[in-house]
Amino acid sequence: MSPARTVRLVAAREISTRARSKAFVWTTAVVLVLIVAGSALVGFLGGKEPEPLHVLVTDDVTATALERAATSTGTLVETEVLGPLAGAPNLSDDDVLVGLAPDGTVHVTVSTEVPSDLGPTLTVMAQQQALGAAITSLGGDPAAVDAAVLSAQPAVTTLEEPTKGPDLGASILGQVVGILIFVAIMTTGQMVAQGVVEEKSSRVVEILLATIRPAELIAGKVLGIGALGLAQVATYVAVGAGSANAFGLLDGVDVDLWSAAGSTLVWFLLGYAIYALLFAAAGALVSRQEDVASVTTPILMMLMIPYAVGISVAPWDPTNTLVTVLSYVPFFTPLIMPMRSALGVAAPWEIVLMIVVCAALVALLVWVAGRIYGRAVLLTGARVPLREVLRAR
Repeated sequence: MSPARTVRLVAAREISTRARSKAFVWTTAVVLVLIVAGSALVGFLGGKEPEPLHVLVTDDVTATALERAATSTGTLVETEVLGPLAGAPNLSDDDVLVGLAPDGTVHVTVSTEVPSDLGPTLTVMAQQQALGAAITSLGGDPAAVDAAVLSAQPAVTTLEEPTKGPDLGASILGQVVGILIFVAIMTTGQMVAQGVVEEKSSRVVEILLATIRPAELIAGKVLGIGALGLAQVATYVAVGAGSANAFGLLDGVDVDLWSAAGSTLVWFLLGYAIYALLFAAAGALVSRQEDVASVTTPILMMLMIPYAVGISVAPWDPTNTLVTVLSYVPFFTPLIMPMRSALGVAAPWEIVLMIVVCAALVALLVWVAGRIYGRAVLLTGARVPLREVLRAR
């Protein structure tokens, strides 16, 4: 068979075997449910309008004065005009009755105490009434003075261009992209390492390598699990974008979501290929599942560096020197460059250049990881030191 056909057969075997596993099916289903439920919860909490404060007033003049004061304090109020009262008002525990005396004094009647969220508005109302009375006594027009006060604006002279912070929607999108790519690469990469160890411990790999070159076997394994992982990530992205749009989370957010989704998939493919090849080579060094963590931990630690910088620094300071430099390191690029792209600070030439560099790195790792895999995968027993594998002929 040709190398391409061999790789396709190995990839198809990986896809059919792992797609039918209960762990894969249940994990995918649970994550999808969490994505939809999370979007619904955020949409519900964010979409709830604050309830206006219900206030009783004695007349329309009082209602107008209270609403003007509420506008000044940013408080939502709903007034109900009772009209002139013949005697003492009969108020429930939550009722607040506001009235204006002939001299403009604000009178508030409550059952026990004034609600804390209404207190500032009533204070502003009393101050406005006092100011209006003072202006009237001096022969002025309170309405004209009030209009002049509300329209007054300071004259601002800008000495330097203001520094524009990152858009909130773009910052959130950058974080989501980084987290999604990190989780996807980590889980699918470890699947590759565990698959290599399973075949090595069961001696199945000895049969496979009798007819297949090591590079073809590792390429097919990485391609198959990668295709399955890509389908999983694409499903997550599609469901996440659809649910976010359905629950109104994208309203007012100036972000090209579908372009970001396509970029996420491209960078996932490159990042997965890089780290899956490293995981496959590392898995070939051990023969037991219990030893997988000892050889994959250094790779996971390297993966944690761009993840930590990406979610803690990049969303809030995307032009930071550390973020920019790490985005040019091929092993870190797939996690940091999509964040910079989502935040709008990565130039098109930077994105194209690093895609080419990462693709070249993948080609190099296919050769290097294939040699390590071919030399170490048939050695069973204790962990095989990497330096001995590299020295072997």
